[in-house]
Parts: sequence; structure tokens; C-alpha cells
Amino acid sequence: MILVTGGTGLVGAHLLLDLMQSRSIASEKVRAIYRDSESIEKTKSLFGLYKKSDLFDDIEWVRADIVDIPSLEGAFQGIDLVYHSAALISFDPKEEDLVRKTNIEGTANIVNFCLDSDVKKLCYISSTAALGDLASHESIITEETEWNPEKPHSDYAISKYGAEMEIWRGQQEGLDVIIVNPGVIIGPGFPDQGSGQLFKKVANGLPFYTLGSTGFVAVTDVVRIAIELTRSEICNQRYTLIAQNIVYREILNTMADALKVKRPSTHLTPLLMEIGWRMDLILSSFFGRKRQLTKPMAKASYSTSIYSNEKIKTALKTDFLDIHQYIKEISSL
Repeated sequence: MILVTGGTGLVGAHLLLDLMQSRSIASEKVRAIYRDSESIEKTKSLFGLYKKSDLFDDIEWVRADIVDIPSLEGAFQGIDLVYHSAALISFDPKEEDLVRKTNIEGTANIVNFCLDSDVKKLCYISSTAALGDLASHESIITEETEWNPEKPHSDYAISKYGAEMEIWRGQQEGLDVIIVNPGVIIGPGFPDQGSGQLFKKVANGLPFYTLGSTGFVAVTDVVRIAIELTRSEICNQRYTLIAQNIVYREILNTMADALKVKRPSTHLTPLLMEIGWRMDLILSSFFGRKRQLTKPMAKASYSTSIYSNEKIKTALKTDFLDIHQYIKEISSL
């Protein structure tokens, strides 16, 4: 039996969809954990979006939380393979403790249950945020780029790096593992999460753009590769999953064109972004609201990060969907 954590999020829901579609026999069981009934409806809606509602009813749902050890005991009964995609994504400094508890402690719990339950393989959905920092003589980030603890990192990046350390601990204790490090994941069905929020802002007339860049990948590629790696003989490796390194302005323009709205036209320079996160700090402190723009977010908006996907392309002889074309396709769903 297969267990998926984070099955009510963008990646986890698509994982469930692909797993249900690729079962060799209908009797193969897939289990997913959830925290509240309302969150399951998001995954159900995604299945409906792809016109696969009939497959949703075959998922076995178990109420559990990765930071609640007693609740996980039933979830791991009879499990052979685990896809761990549950995580808290937040760049608000006020949520630092919660982010680290969820992502690091939660992953440690999953690893411990995998070891105790004799799970055959664990696939962890990490992030390019957990990859290393370029030295002065380097220009492209790979799986071998070393993490520099002396450089500034967001709380989220630190939590994903710490979670990976728990995965490698499990590997050292005898667990077969796979880590995938996706870039910014583009996908449909979750307008209030990740790239879905970006689509929503563009649709509502986002006027601003920045000229930083990073790696982007389609959610369908992430889950396809994760499943292929988990089912293969490959183990104890990590792979960067990005289709293309793209300037943020280009992504926003593609979204705007696909949604048939005006392109963002006002350039937010690094100076304006630096002013912006400081103003947001003052306003959030004064009004007690959640941070909208933090220092790491501002820095990322104008930083240029180039990632290599050669390792995964060589390992699986695979390629990636074109991000601009994929955005056009999902915008019509």
C-alpha cells in the first residue's frame, strides 16, 4: 500500500491523481492523510477538473497530522511506499517556529515511522530552497552545490534543509530514500496556494514585475518523475526538478497573455523592493496583520538563480514540459 502525506495540497493532490491513474490493478491501495474534511474537497475538486472523479472514491483517507505521532500510527499500517509532500510554506517571521516544527519535526516523524514500519522506499518532495549556495567561482546550482550556513536563508529554506537532514538520517539507518527538489511549481486547482496565488494576482490586474529569475516546473512533471524514481531501482539520491530558468517578468507576461489581461508594466527595482519590505514590516506591526512582503521574498524577487536539471535528465532520460505552453494549457481549465 502507498501512503501520501500532503494529499490536500497542489503536489500531493496531483500525486494522488497520477497514482490512481497508473495503478496496474484496481486492487492496489493508495492512502492519504488529511487534517480536516474541508481540505479533502480541494483534492476532490482537482480530480473533477481533470474529469477523473471516479478515481477519487478509491482513495483511503486517514485523519492524521505529521506532527501528531499517535495519529500517524494507524496511517502507517500496511504501508510499503511513502510520498512525503506535506509541508508548511510561509515566509512570515512570526511563523518561524511553526514552519520548522512542521517541516523538520514532521519529517522526522515520517522517517521514524518508515523505519519502524519497514517501508521499502520514501520519496521526499523538497525544494530548490534547500539546495546549496553558489561560491564566487560558480554560476549554476546543482545537487552538489554546498549549503553555506553563514549565508542568509529564509526560515522556509532552513526548514527544508533541516527536513532533508532527517531524510538522510533515515537513509543512514537503513531506509531507501529519494529526494526531489522542485523549483517554483506551476499547476492548476489550488488558487490560494503557491503559483495559484500568482495566477490570481495577475488575473486581478497585477501592475508590477521584477527582473529576478529562478527555476520553474510543471506539477505534472514533478509527480511523474517522483513516481518513476520511487518505482525504479534508484535510491539514496536527490534530483533538482526544473524545466526552465525564467525571469519573473516573462512568467507574469505569459500568465497575463493566457488569461487575456493586461501585462504588468511597472518595474519594481531592487531599491523599491528593499523599501517595500521595510514598509510592510512597519504596517504589519502597526496593524497586527500577516506579512505580505518579507526581506527574503524581496531579495528573491531581484536575485538571479540558475539551476541545472542535467542529473535527472541523465538518470531517467526524461525531459520537461515547456512552462510557457503549460501555463497556456492550464489557464483554459
